[in-house]
Amino acid sequence: MTPWFIATERFSPSDKPQDWPKYVARSGLTQLDEVVSLDCLLCPSVLREIKDTYWSHIVDEDFMLHFFTDFDFLIREVVRIPNKNLLCVFRNPTRHPEAPSVARFEFIGYDLVDIWCGNSALTNCGGFPKAFSNQELSSKGLLTSHERATEVQRALRECYRTEDHANCHVWAVYRAVGL
Repeated sequence: MTPWFIATERFSPSDKPQDWPKYVARSGLTQLDEVVSLDCLLCPSVLREIKDTYWSHIVDEDFMLHFFTDFDFLIREVVRIPNKNLLCVFRNPTRHPEAPSVARFEFIGYDLVDIWCGNSALTNCGGFPKAFSNQELSSKGLLTSHERATEVQRALRECYRTEDHANCHVWAVYRAVGL
């Protein structure tokens, strides 16, 4: 399993005080204290453009251009950007992965993000009650076990075949601590 790295905007009551109450009211996710996600709308990449110097350091696959394979390179690019989440992620891991030792990472949970446009089925699609309960989500809007994340992935595909946002990748999400 290969780790990828991304720096995303933070989405919490203190980071986006004007948007948070509306989001919680719309989503019904009252247990959240922050959304930590690969959802491109809720937590977009802090690096908006793809510079020519990025090409040898990014994942050049489908829509993965904001994911980096070189942690040190990413750190240098985002060091001056405040209020970011620096994440280490694994796409569709076959078991619970271990974060690399390039930094101190804390496991946050598992996200399920649609393969087409990057929306989280967990926190940005209004819920899928045949696949999971919103109350299952952690205070960060994630599932806490690999087993449950893969069960939800299967249930989304089986119960919501015509819903684009239900065809998801499972992502293991770690957050850098102290950077």
